Amino acid sequence: MIKKILILLSLLPLGLFAQINTERVMMIARNALYFEDYVLSIQYFNQVISAKPYLFEPYFYRGLAKINLDDYQGAEADCDEAIRRNPFVVGAYQIRGLARIKQNNFEGAIEDYRTALKYDPENLVLWHNLTLCHMQEEDYTEAQDDLAQLLKIAPRYTRAYLMRGEVYMKQNDTISALKDFDKAIELDKYDADCWSARAMIYLQQAKYKEAEDDLTQAIRLSVKNAGNYINRALARFHQNNLRGAMRDYDLALDIDPNNFIGHYNRGLLRAQVGDDNRAIEDFDFVLQMEPDNMMATFNRGLLRAQTGDFQGAISDYSRVIDEYPNFLTGYHYRAEARRKMGDAKGAEQDEFKVMQAQLDRLNNRTSNGKDEDVADNEAAKDEDDEGKTRKQSDKNIRNYRKIVIADDDEATQRYTSDYRGRVQNRNVVIKLEPMYALTYYERISDVKKAVHYYAAIDSLNLTKQLPKPLRITNMESPLTEEQVRYHFALIDSHTSDIVADPHNALKRFMRGMDFYLVQDFDSSIDDFTQSILLDGDFFPAYFMRALVRYKQLDYKKAEAASENNRSNTSVQDKQKENVTAVDYEVVKKDLDKVIELVPDFVYGYYNRGNVSSALKDYRAALEDYDKALELDPEFAEAYFNRGLTHIFLGNNKQGIMDLSKAGELGIVSAYNIIKRFTDVQE
Repeated sequence: MIKKILILLSLLPLGLFAQINTERVMMIARNALYFEDYVLSIQYFNQVISAKPYLFEPYFYRGLAKINLDDYQGAEADCDEAIRRNPFVVGAYQIRGLARIKQNNFEGAIEDYRTALKYDPENLVLWHNLTLCHMQEEDYTEAQDDLAQLLKIAPRYTRAYLMRGEVYMKQNDTISALKDFDKAIELDKYDADCWSARAMIYLQQAKYKEAEDDLTQAIRLSVKNAGNYINRALARFHQNNLRGAMRDYDLALDIDPNNFIGHYNRGLLRAQVGDDNRAIEDFDFVLQMEPDNMMATFNRGLLRAQTGDFQGAISDYSRVIDEYPNFLTGYHYRAEARRKMGDAKGAEQDEFKVMQAQLDRLNNRTSNGKDEDVADNEAAKDEDDEGKTRKQSDKNIRNYRKIVIADDDEATQRYTSDYRGRVQNRNVVIKLEPMYALTYYERISDVKKAVHYYAAIDSLNLTKQLPKPLRITNMESPLTEEQVRYHFALIDSHTSDIVADPHNALKRFMRGMDFYLVQDFDSSIDDFTQSILLDGDFFPAYFMRALVRYKQLDYKKAEAASENNRSNTSVQDKQKENVTAVDYEVVKKDLDKVIELVPDFVYGYYNRGNVSSALKDYRAALEDYDKALELDPEFAEAYFNRGLTHIFLGNNKQGIMDLSKAGELGIVSAYNIIKRFTDVQE
């Protein structure tokens, strides 16, 4: 959410002066923030605030870092300070509004967004969030007014139609809601939410085939949304496609293993098809989540009896009867189980209870003269006949066999969590997979399990000269506070070593790595350059210098692209530079040298392919991705990037084949992009 509001500026090494240069510390802090190294950026902003507490920028950007770390109170407090110093910064109201939302202070957020709109009346993000706040407050008239303004500014803004459709649904105007959802699909047929929103109306209208078709489209566009599988299972259930419904519950639970509705409903369907033991497993799981769920308890009791576990069944029936002492069905089944256990006396007691209640009912009276449970059960007879489903909040024990659906509020509140930060794109951004780096830290992926290995890097690690083993990854992990301190200490240590041994290329490289990790890119490049001058065959220095320079260019491009969106400029704006092809050629030369030194280093070809793509030299990029895949046929990112490159050249068929392979190897976003380049209709 922050990549278009920051400027990359150079910073000389810290610690050279007793009095810090706040402008340069601010530069590196913003650089760290851009690359999502939030803990590190906060430490730099702290230094600036300590030196110049009257500046508004460090408070604002520190608040932005804190909100990304879920420190909403801290973010709000920092935005308070920023606004106190400069009340005309739209971004400060915007971030404070988001922080207030996260603390359920919707009135305060509305106040912030209204103030910000005075200074920036055509800001879509502000109108978007203001609408959602009014929806959360159930002020639908104001929400409609907000959306009217939003659609005047951006008549093709799909999310506005979805939100307005949501408002209509809350007002039970399904006809108007359907029109808005139809319009949203017309504007963006690749947005999964458009299809799932319309499907919800079809479900309400009992148009189950239409609902299933729309949910199938939504699933193709967003394969990791468990809710869409849950809803499609419901549509299939109503069409008596029990196997298809169970498959959908299986898929939903693969994505969201703790989904209550998925386990409960799958348990019911498994029971219907005679898969009793696995149905018991589902109800066991439900009861782990909700130990007092009597409907799940009763269903499990029925299944235990079916599988011959009469003692377990009696235990479950008894729990339900204790909670609902006039639930006659419970006595009936417990009597049956007790008789099979040889407990004739217990069975007769239960049967007598049932008979007595039936006689009382015939005589138009209830036991003890008053029995709310029986009355509820009688009232529920008609409800039982209304349908095959019940709301999740329904506690009527007679509905124990009904499929569970989400309550109305949960079913319709699809967008209340869709609050937007400064820049956010809900859809998958069509861009290349990132460059590979050498680093000490790597984020763990739940999907991709590849281990990136190169013999020369492994040999370097085995020398034990580096402070930590180098890893090859394009999923770099931001530093923790402890790691930040560790690498600042290493910079001092390596500096002492370099003074003692100024011709040691590895020492220069190691300090360059530390500067890189604390986002001091200029100092990092200086050290990598010195390492190269001392040892022209040391390829890791070339590789990392290319990476750092590429990141600098990436930052400059992002900042230039967002210039027109910023209503407030900062003192650093005068230092922005245009990114040219020459800049990328410098990066490419370093990668040429890497490939010359280690022609089997697959990541050199991959990174050079990315640089060629940035230069729009797609033919050269394809050659490098081809070579990377020749060296490593299971290289998911190379398939992904080669697929996009083919699409950029108009070779959609070949591109989709590569993207399909990338998805197979764990890059799930490839499936969304595939759908964007094929017709969404079957």
